Amino acid sequence: MSELVYIGLGANLQSPLATIKLALEELANLPNSEFITVSKIYSSKPMGPADQPDYINAVALIKTELTAHELFKHTCSIEDKHGRTRLGEHWGARTLDLDILLFGQQLINDETLIIPHYGLQQREFVIYPLLDITPDLVLPCSTSVAALTSNIPLNGMTPI
Repeated sequence: MSELVYIGLGANLQSPLATIKLALEELANLPNSEFITVSKIYSSKPMGPADQPDYINAVALIKTELTAHELFKHTCSIEDKHGRTRLGEHWGARTLDLDILLFGQQLINDETLIIPHYGLQQREFVIYPLLDITPDLVLPCSTSVAALTSNIPLNGMTPI
């Protein structure tokens, strides 16, 4: 059975725009998957320490027959290929971050994955790109993405 999956992309080190574009190509080549579309690409302020470069963000929509855990292994492999390191700094600068935001309407909460992504409803760099792709999207909690925008300011985020 295939699922519609939204994947958040973010980068702010080295050549972040080029990295995002390469990562989109790699997502388009995932096995047993079909690349559907991508949001606008945005520049956004870092949500963590302010002494880091702005981020480049987007959200991709794919249709996949992979399980959530199989997809997670592939996204980690793509991050690793782009020099992602996991040094424990929460919200620190990174070469590439790929987050599975939604996996159909599934709710997953185990030692490896939390889907929907735990910060999805509070982050402008996720909400507005989701709105670009699917304006009528309703989250598994029955909240529409459009309704979330009334409480989430753009915070200086701009399309590039």
